[in-house]
Amino acid sequence: MRIVFKITGIALVLAFLTGAGSTFGQQLPQFSQYMFNGLHINPGYAGYKGEPYIQSTYRSQWINFPGAPETFTVTADFAANEGKMGFGFSLLSDNLGPTRTTSGLLTYAYRIQTGKKSWLGLGVSAGVSEYSIDGDLLDPNDFPDSEIPMGTINLFTPNLNTGLFFHNDRFYAGFSVFNMIGKKSLEREDVALAYHDFHYYLTAGYMFDLASNVRLKPSFLIREMKGSPINYDLNAMFLFYDRIWLGGSFRSNMKLGKNNLPENLNQRNAVAAIIEIFVTERLRLGYAYDHSLNVLSDYKNNSHELSVGFYMIPRKAIMNNQRWF
Repeated sequence: MRIVFKITGIALVLAFLTGAGSTFGQQLPQFSQYMFNGLHINPGYAGYKGEPYIQSTYRSQWINFPGAPETFTVTADFAANEGKMGFGFSLLSDNLGPTRTTSGLLTYAYRIQTGKKSWLGLGVSAGVSEYSIDGDLLDPNDFPDSEIPMGTINLFTPNLNTGLFFHNDRFYAGFSVFNMIGKKSLEREDVALAYHDFHYYLTAGYMFDLASNVRLKPSFLIREMKGSPINYDLNAMFLFYDRIWLGGSFRSNMKLGKNNLPENLNQRNAVAAIIEIFVTERLRLGYAYDHSLNVLSDYKNNSHELSVGFYMIPRKAIMNNQRWF
């Protein structure tokens, strides 16, 4: 069996039964709070906020499971030339059992004004990803196993993502493609090949006014990757007094066509409770709690996600042009 499938024990069970997050050999890491940081799923988002913004996110899945996924990111988002250009960078570290993925990306978006309050961002992010696997942490079925490495294997590959992001003051929609180059450099070791497959993201949302100080933002996200069922999120977030976001998500899968996967892999789902608070005009704190609704629900080992965002310019400076997404 190839190296990428040699993750044994509970980590392997988790990777194949859920897919609701960071899974080595499966999908790129996903975040419950992505709707507040579009750079996680679309480089065309860069520059949308119209001001310098830095965010860090930490996600820990299935607490207390040996080898459970942990993901840490730092992103930055900047705008220039009166909002016509966006810049950004992102750093990611994703761990699952004996495997680790580390990446660094620079992002550029050219933003075209399509109406009085509407813009279309055309973005690209480029950088490098490192995939590593520590053979000393693997538990082979038969010992010795010549296909399990001694020590750590490290492989590097270039990375390229592209995306479109349209928005006005009420509505947004985006489409992006990740991992467009670099897969061939991984083929000789079969490390993280599936992880580096093309990933497609389609998202949209709308802001409704419910009362003078209450707004509702429903949204959705659809993810697709070769060899996996299509994954989707349905989200509803309430905004109170322009300061507190409170809501949640439902995440599941749907099967289109023949993907030769067991039926239980096409019924993976979870719910998430999400809260985001502007502690000050510059500081934003977020927390998400994910609860699995599939076979893992009996284990009571759920997922936690924390985020900290910082606006370098106080939000009050742009209150006449709020950023809801």
